[in-house]
Amino acid sequence: MEDSLALARFCRDVALDGKAISPLILDLRNLSAFTDFFLVCSAASPPQLKALAASLEREVQKAHGLHPRSLQGSPASHWVVLDYGTLLVHIFLEKERAHYELEHLWGDAPIL
Repeated sequence: MEDSLALARFCRDVALDGKAISPLILDLRNLSAFTDFFLVCSAASPPQLKALAASLEREVQKAHGLHPRSLQGSPASHWVVLDYGTLLVHIFLEKERAHYELEHLWGDAPIL
């Protein structure tokens, strides 16, 4: 769905505006039954992680009228996931991103 891709790209741009580290979009349309895309990015600190999550939630609501179906994690857990159905936004601290390696776990997914 092109709207899902547009949302993923919008979220990547919002993350970049918030100085997210290495944001990338994984295309899961041919690999997953539960979502179309992952946006994966890192934050340098828990306050930045909190700010990125808040900014994404606010800007997506303003631009697209969408609220996340759920928001899991917290800056204290070093990983936050915003669930928009066809898009899951994963924001990690760098150490946790390296540990969980979502990009490698979903290594068959094209990176957009």
